[in-house]
Amino acid sequence: MNEKSTKQNSLLIVDDELVVRDSLSKWFKQDGYRVDSAEDAAHAIKKMIDGPWDIILLDIKMPGMSGLELQKRLREIDPAATIIMITAFASVESAVQALKEGAFDYVTKPVDPDHLSHLVTNALRQKKLTTENADLRQHISELAQEDEIIGNSPQMKKVIELAKTVAQTDTTVMIRGESGSGKELIARAIHANSPRRYFPIIAVNCGAVPETLLESELFGHEKGSFTGAQFRRKGKFEMADGGTIFLDEIGTITQKMQVQLLRVIESKQFTRVGGNETIHSDFRIICATNRDLEAAVKEGIFREDLYYRLNVFTVFIPPIRERRADIPLLVHHFVKKYSTAMNKAVTEVSPDAVDLLVRYDWPGNVRELENVIERAMVLAKPQAIRPDDLPFQLVPKHHTPSDDSIASMEKAHIEAILAKAGWNITRSAEILAIDRVTLYNKIAKYGLIKP
Repeated sequence: MNEKSTKQNSLLIVDDELVVRDSLSKWFKQDGYRVDSAEDAAHAIKKMIDGPWDIILLDIKMPGMSGLELQKRLREIDPAATIIMITAFASVESAVQALKEGAFDYVTKPVDPDHLSHLVTNALRQKKLTTENADLRQHISELAQEDEIIGNSPQMKKVIELAKTVAQTDTTVMIRGESGSGKELIARAIHANSPRRYFPIIAVNCGAVPETLLESELFGHEKGSFTGAQFRRKGKFEMADGGTIFLDEIGTITQKMQVQLLRVIESKQFTRVGGNETIHSDFRIICATNRDLEAAVKEGIFREDLYYRLNVFTVFIPPIRERRADIPLLVHHFVKKYSTAMNKAVTEVSPDAVDLLVRYDWPGNVRELENVIERAMVLAKPQAIRPDDLPFQLVPKHHTPSDDSIASMEKAHIEAILAKAGWNITRSAEILAIDRVTLYNKIAKYGLIKP
């Protein structure tokens, strides 16, 4: 035999002929394999249970249980078992049947040692690739399941539930929400939990690409199709074949591009700029916008037919001022992120700073919050971020009620309870018989500041 085993791979030889078992055992032991043998089904099953075995060489025609039936039993014990059938010339039809049942290949008697060695080597190579691929898929699945969407509020729990539900389908998704609320993160979470996760997600910020270049960006172009087109270039739709294309700021595209986009969505095919070849691509579309598309449709700015094509399943991300209970979680996440990135021993945020962050209205949402924490981490000294580390612009917006209004009475009552509880938010909420989020909203509404 020509090829040597590079590691202690294991083979189980199942054949009722002693001469076959002995000769095969001798050949493979010389090549460095760990070898054992069995003369019938009963012994083979026992040795299989005591396994595992990298390769099983299995004779089709044996007294008692046939090789075909034994193959099924062995695969029940180890579904990943790699089996090579051994057959006489008269049993080739049975060997083909064995292949249909999952055997790797078959050899005919008399066995050619070099051919069998090459076959075993190929089987081991494929087994290794299959195992590595399975491990990679498992790793990708684990990464996809990581909780990267920060939020424990009822609003975010609903968003996460919707995202996980629609991820299992190929339905077109429109993500709505204010700027900086995390629309792309939700899009990537949907892709990462979908059957398309082993293919790429291609993101395009439609609002950031000039109108004259957006067509080339999406559909690609041929060499010489316009000034500066020195090479053929694939477009984003072509690159997203098998995966997902994320069209951010979809409300900014021109009506000409809307017509082209509608055609591509309906046909899943297009041509590159300056080309004649029809390109087919299997993609899923997720889009996002912070604009009022319904108003744009009424005004004739956005095509109604495209709107309905894109707005099949909507996920709305609430601004963080409407889910203030998530702000401490987000703050902790960003502190941990930047303490590692900056190698700074800042791991906490003082209660006063947290209160200030929770009461602020965050017009820039999560993106603004992250920027504030990054800035604060630069200024902060071990071990905590304090109010002085935050930008002076963080002044909560509030409305001052008149002295004789019900709101004024509510403000005074809440302020008194907070003072009585030493500004312990949990305790104050319990006394007021409201939840912490509602209390934070009241504090922000009335502009209450801890003394």
